[in-house]
Amino acid sequence: MKITVPKIINLKNNRVISMMTAYDYPSSKAISDAEIDIILVGDSLAQVVLGYEDTLSVTVDEMLHHVKAVTRANPNSLVVADMPYMSYHVSEEETIKNAARFIQEGKADAVKIEGGRKREKMIKALINAEIPVMGHLGLTPQSKNIMGGYKVQGKTLELAKELLEDAILLDSIGCFSLVLEGVPKVVAQTITEKIAIPTIGIGAGVHVDGQVLVYHDLLGMKSKEYIDAKFVKRYDNQYEKVVKTMKNFKKDIENRDFPTDDHSYDAGDSLLENLKEWKKEVKKILS
Repeated sequence: MKITVPKIINLKNNRVISMMTAYDYPSSKAISDAEIDIILVGDSLAQVVLGYEDTLSVTVDEMLHHVKAVTRANPNSLVVADMPYMSYHVSEEETIKNAARFIQEGKADAVKIEGGRKREKMIKALINAEIPVMGHLGLTPQSKNIMGGYKVQGKTLELAKELLEDAILLDSIGCFSLVLEGVPKVVAQTITEKIAIPTIGIGAGVHVDGQVLVYHDLLGMKSKEYIDAKFVKRYDNQYEKVVKTMKNFKKDIENRDFPTDDHSYDAGDSLLENLKEWKKEVKKILS
């Protein structure tokens, strides 16, 4: 059964919410079949799929291309499209226009926006336009230049207070959930306890309402994102397995062990009965 925004909200204090990034049709199918609650088409696409150095480089059109691929799988998971850098920073009108493309063209169920009080007007505008919004506080990768890199946020009393205030604000203006990234676990726990909407952590400890990881990080596929991040748990080493598989393929074809007759097509009876004629036709064509 399809997961909806109200279902996600109602999971708070009932069970842990699962979220995973996806960027294409097969990963979307796999995540849905695994009964993961939320698929985030993250702007991490920039690094793990497109090979950019950071998330600042990916565009709305590039994001939309992958959102469409994910939703074509008709996943039961709630699909959230990440709003990329500068797609919600200029004006309310442009923010709504960009977000609407993810909903109308991409068939996403919601969008995600980074930032707190600075994005209040934009988030309110989206919610007034009936577009569900997932918030994102803490280590917000689109702000890496101001933050001085990918650093844990909220490690001082003043910064922790700001995070809590921003979280309360996002809850009050209508966000349906909140990603907490790179936040001390005690701060994430307090925020989770003090707001009504679910919190989904990545590098925020265990005392949150849900957890999210990047698809390629979890599977052990090499990428440019969070290769050495403390919060990543690799559940497989698929990169090494893929390389080994490719080497086996190369070895088989060099030794002519593939394809075998089992992988080849036989000629039809008509051609087999007329092989002499076939050879004559070949000579004619080559002459």
